Amino acid sequence: MIRWDADHESTAETPDLAALAALLADRTRAAICIALLDGGTWTAGELAEYAGVAPSTATEHLNLLVAGGLLAEERRGRRRHLRLAGPDTAETLENLAGLAPYRRVRIRSLAEANHRRALHHARTCYDHIAGALGVAIAEAMTERGLLLREHGPELSTAGAAWLAALGIPHGGHAPAHRAHVRTCLDWTSRRHHLSGAVGAALYRHALERRWIVRAPAGRILAVTEAGRAAFRTELGLPEDVLTPAPAVPPAPERNEVSPRRPG
Repeated sequence: MIRWDADHESTAETPDLAALAALLADRTRAAICIALLDGGTWTAGELAEYAGVAPSTATEHLNLLVAGGLLAEERRGRRRHLRLAGPDTAETLENLAGLAPYRRVRIRSLAEANHRRALHHARTCYDHIAGALGVAIAEAMTERGLLLREHGPELSTAGAAWLAALGIPHGGHAPAHRAHVRTCLDWTSRRHHLSGAVGAALYRHALERRWIVRAPAGRILAVTEAGRAAFRTELGLPEDVLTPAPAVPPAPERNEVSPRRPG
């Protein structure tokens, strides 16, 4: 849009990609955004605890994220509740995470190793399935001609019929503000999983049929016995995709002091 100011000089609006990058350039703000990829609503105090910062520090970061349009907030009495601004924001964050370089973090317990293993296997990305399970679903749909990739992802006629047979009407019809079929670059494998209205419809269907269940807290999903049978029957998913690999126990802490040699 072009505007004229009081001095009759024209100005134009252009996307400020640097401003968006600056919002995510801080690791605390990035951690807050990643936590909210579970699609839920968190209090400011919960996000402060998750990010490991003081409540006052979290407030400063949250104010910037809300002002920048990445988060939406709601006041409930004295508490401040926050969530991602919407599915487009979630898909953008997941895609950015898929492009970001990896950095090494130390695994200090078997519980943490199990958590990371489960997170890589199956998790939510806002309102659709991500991780190895999500990638396998998208690739199986493509191999079976249910999902077409020639001109960007789109549901085929066979795909719409398949969804209807599952009990998902109108091919996972998208609301006016949302793309019908999209894909996210999955950060755990650098391959794409299914998002958009169709991905959300499949996720809801899998939850309702208890093919998958959500962990009590966080983004982790687990495939049930009914889910294993359904994913094998409907998409031919192999067992190694349906069951996460066992975690490897973390290496013991190294002693920085060299042991004394005998003699």
